[in-house]
Amino acid sequence: MATCSISLAAKLLTTLRPPLRRSPPCVQSFVTRTIARVSVISADYKKLNFRVKSSMGTEKGKGKVQVFDTEEALAVSLAKYIADLSDHFSKERGAFTVVFSGGSLIKSLRKLVEAPYIDSVDWSKWHVFWVDERLVPKDHEDSNYKLANDGFLSMVPIPTGNVYTINEALSAEGAADDYETCVKHLVKINTIDLSQASGFPKFDLMLLSMGPDGHVASLFPGHPLVHENKQWVSFIEDSPKPPPQRITFTFPVINSSANIALVVAGAGKADAVNVALGDGQNPDLLPVKLVSPEGELTWFLDRGAASKL
Repeated sequence: MATCSISLAAKLLTTLRPPLRRSPPCVQSFVTRTIARVSVISADYKKLNFRVKSSMGTEKGKGKVQVFDTEEALAVSLAKYIADLSDHFSKERGAFTVVFSGGSLIKSLRKLVEAPYIDSVDWSKWHVFWVDERLVPKDHEDSNYKLANDGFLSMVPIPTGNVYTINEALSAEGAADDYETCVKHLVKINTIDLSQASGFPKFDLMLLSMGPDGHVASLFPGHPLVHENKQWVSFIEDSPKPPPQRITFTFPVINSSANIALVVAGAGKADAVNVALGDGQNPDLLPVKLVSPEGELTWFLDRGAASKL
């Protein structure tokens, strides 16, 4: 695991931590159905009765929408999607830069630790980052690092020096500056690509989850940080969701990504999904509606999340 420190300028400090261990589950299939220009994939589209307005696929940033009858089928498809991108970028760039978020996302990565991916993926090429992190110790229950380590990282042979965590001993502002310094160093040595269009780092894959209120990363509805357009990494000390102190990538970084997967499961998020993709209304601008990558956006929804579309 690598942690960057401002006090040593742009130099990266690599800290080795012992891995933890756990275990995983099974498989399903799905059927393809195209509505307008949006691809909707469902394991049982008759049961789901998923409908989308024909104009939906024409709006920038809507992307490709895939709907699965179960979260299990979603996890199977997500694993193949990630493994294919890993293979592509590992061969093209010699590295695969992937950004995790917290929430239910990590559970949906479980198929990657099973055959065939556990043996076929070139884990040595992976470089792992977080789109946001809570300012808590790494062994704290609120830590996104702990969530990812317990549920995924401890089960795959990614080099510990390729896992870039925040320095939680710093203040929120200090930790954000420190993480930005770390990312800038990795851009400089070409581990992370740089977007020629925006001048911001261009991660190969950003795996985003979404809250029931439509927030992504630590970018919440109505918070001024949603409109930050200069910093790569910013901080928040008044998060509407505990814990209050966090760091987060800003939207210019998120939207410079080569690929973004928005992974959303559960009926509790159906309203926000409907506002983002359907004809649902909300007086606040939902941050998820601002996700519009330079590259490709793919939604992975289970039946519950898509139930109001």
